[in-house]
Amino acid sequence: MMGTRSPQDKLFATDHIYLDFVGRESLYGYLAQNRRHLFRDEDFAALYCANNGRISVPPSLAISILFLRAYERVSFVEAIERTKYDLRWKVALGLEMEEVPLQKSALQEFEAKLVIHKLGEELLKRSIDEARRAGYLKSHKIRVALDTTPILGKGAVKDTYNLLAEGIVQLACRLAEVEGEASATWAERQGLSSYFGSSLKGEAAIDWDDKKERERLLTAIVEDARRLLGLTEPAQVNHPEQAETIAAAAALLKRLIAQDVEEKPGGGCQIKQGTEKDRVVSVTDPEMRHGRKSASKRFNGHKAAVAVDMESQLIGGVQVLAGNAGDQEKALELGKSLMILGGRPISSAF
Repeated sequence: MMGTRSPQDKLFATDHIYLDFVGRESLYGYLAQNRRHLFRDEDFAALYCANNGRISVPPSLAISILFLRAYERVSFVEAIERTKYDLRWKVALGLEMEEVPLQKSALQEFEAKLVIHKLGEELLKRSIDEARRAGYLKSHKIRVALDTTPILGKGAVKDTYNLLAEGIVQLACRLAEVEGEASATWAERQGLSSYFGSSLKGEAAIDWDDKKERERLLTAIVEDARRLLGLTEPAQVNHPEQAETIAAAAALLKRLIAQDVEEKPGGGCQIKQGTEKDRVVSVTDPEMRHGRKSASKRFNGHKAAVAVDMESQLIGGVQVLAGNAGDQEKALELGKSLMILGGRPISSAF
């Protein structure tokens, strides 16, 4: 159930005692004076069960801490520490001096709720409304600056051999689940136990300098993958409630084979030359892509594309792009999103 903050001020709250010391014009002072209408508990009611469960940390408090965490670019651990010992944070949040508002896990869980329920855009719009109310938006025209920055992915990036192995493991686990059998037991029965080690490539007893041995191993992996794929259609028919999950794992494995492997004219398989444009680089995060910061610097992950109003420096639009997307992608949508800054026309974009 959703917890709520009392509308009554605490007698010994630090924002009553130390607001002028921290500074009314500072961001911390601004949040102390305006947090009640900026972040209201009722605006987050959709994230909670209305009549069941333990009482949560008030979401207005949790979102205020996430706001300060983003502003100061600190970790979850450091954010919790600052709620305990940093007077500026205590004033901004309206805490008493010895009050500890929440634990790290509760803050992480709240952020996950925001992501799952896709409330980020709504919070961005609300910040723009606040900027308009506070008088930061004055010009009748918008000059837009667009930029992108890399977002490093957290998925494990693997070479072709281990990538295929992880795709096999993922599909095998789905098929074992629908059979009500432990993954390791099911895999052993199917002759796939070798894929459940720490690294197929690292454990393969071959001469990696020998091209023929590498290709024999690759061919064996592809044959196992195709044999496994042959089991998916019967499993989907027999377990329709799990058909979508099985189909997704099967589609990923098929894609991994198609992007990295080609048939040799005389039989067997070999790794394709070059890199496919939309190559999947991680089974744990299939949306990750190879990207480039520059001609010489590469990263694996995604891109954040941001649109900024040049006069106020307010961010009015954000999009997540594939790591290999061009910087101009979604530029029109980002420019249009800035029109919510008071419905003003855009004079130029670059």
